[in-house]
Amino acid sequence: MNARRNLVLSAAAVVLAGCAALEPADLEAEFTPPPADSALWDAMEQAGPEDWLFLLNDGPTALEWRLRAIDSATESIDLQTFLWHFDTSGSLLLDHLVRAADRGVQVKVLVDDTFLLGEDDVLEALHEHHNIEYRVFNPYRRRASGFVTRQVLNLAEYDRLDHRMHNKSMIVDDRVAIVGGRNLGDEYFGLDPEANFRDMELMAGGSLVPRLAATFDKYWNDHWSIPIEQLTDAEPSEEALARARTAMANDVYQHVEEDEAARQAEWLAMLRNTVQGTVRILADEPPVQNPADRASAPVQVANELIREFDAAEDEILIISAYLIPTVELEAAVERAAARGVRVRILTNSIRSNNHLTAHSAYRNHIDELLQNGAELHEVRVDAEDRHRYMLTPVERKSLALHAKALVIDDAKVFIGSANLDPRSLRINTEMGLLVESPELNARVRTAVGGDFDARNAWRLERSADGHVYWVSNELRLDRQPAASFMQRIEDWFFAHLPIENEM
Repeated sequence: MNARRNLVLSAAAVVLAGCAALEPADLEAEFTPPPADSALWDAMEQAGPEDWLFLLNDGPTALEWRLRAIDSATESIDLQTFLWHFDTSGSLLLDHLVRAADRGVQVKVLVDDTFLLGEDDVLEALHEHHNIEYRVFNPYRRRASGFVTRQVLNLAEYDRLDHRMHNKSMIVDDRVAIVGGRNLGDEYFGLDPEANFRDMELMAGGSLVPRLAATFDKYWNDHWSIPIEQLTDAEPSEEALARARTAMANDVYQHVEEDEAARQAEWLAMLRNTVQGTVRILADEPPVQNPADRASAPVQVANELIREFDAAEDEILIISAYLIPTVELEAAVERAAARGVRVRILTNSIRSNNHLTAHSAYRNHIDELLQNGAELHEVRVDAEDRHRYMLTPVERKSLALHAKALVIDDAKVFIGSANLDPRSLRINTEMGLLVESPELNARVRTAVGGDFDARNAWRLERSADGHVYWVSNELRLDRQPAASFMQRIEDWFFAHLPIENEM
């Protein structure tokens, strides 16, 4: 039996090694058009500040503003994302994008290939629209519809495919943009019937937006952004596209379409609640030519964040869904605490983390983080205030953290796509906004303050003898608040595997 298995594996390896690797695309460069003119954008220019920022702190609000922005477009929409589910929210977004294209808006969609499974006929049909272009970043050559099968079929290109585009942004008419941590799916907008994420984004307008468009253009024109029609032999399916545009659970979320007057009124009301600040775009460079080239590793965001840690004087608030400190990050936390900076961290608990392997890797750093002076908090899956981030009823719904944010001293804020783990800091590409604004700093502090509260998060305490306790409200546990004994066993097992650098 072993001999037969080895023969099969050897034959598979030979076949895979002999398959031609995917070649990068050589396409004519395309760029986002200059800022569009319309009655809406003119009214906003006259009514509000030239440059502004607006915090999108809960899922339903974030979805409404996405749909409103798409419906406001007159010339162009650039969408870049890591994941897109065609569920209720994903279908609504798809439908509004197609409607925008129907009225003449040029729509460009760039999606990472990690979770594009079994949708090639829909994507090809979407691309068939004369006003829509669809590209896939760093794609798998062999288009299997199963995640594991596709990984096996593309093993020969593992070094290239290990680098993913985790960036998330949407730019409308080169006038407004949304940047942050949310993917496109119900769990990111508070619509999932069982489990939802606490996430965060910034919506921006003004002179920042063309700079964000230039960042999008850099990825759109990268040689590893491949048009969908060059990847698949699937026939475009208008029927499948129509199904994908139909919200799967209309009773979950009722979106009310707005006329132009109502839409303009919402934009103008929003402007009265915006803040201003000095903004830097932190964005990794797409890996040069071949994503397997380690010399071109996307570490630009990571290096900037370490510099901000070292510049902090009083306090650093860290909100990171997946926290697996690299050597450089752990050292930066230690240096900050040693010079008297208070470091407070919020991440997922064993139950709220949707990637148990990531939690297991984080677990190995708890003692050192606490010894170095950091204060650790972990999101409770049953957080008492979870209704803030999801639609009711919430009794049977669980909460998990997906936000990625830093609040530094009393003036700086970073909100983006980067977790503080090796995959975000060394392997995947990331982006975000680093804002210097006391007013935004105060608003984000207020927004996340309750997340650290004992009613919503476990506080980790280390006793004199080195034992760690999980404390929340009246509870004090001497071991992790796991869902089951088996989850503890799995967590222990993964914590001992040498996989941390890939997490």
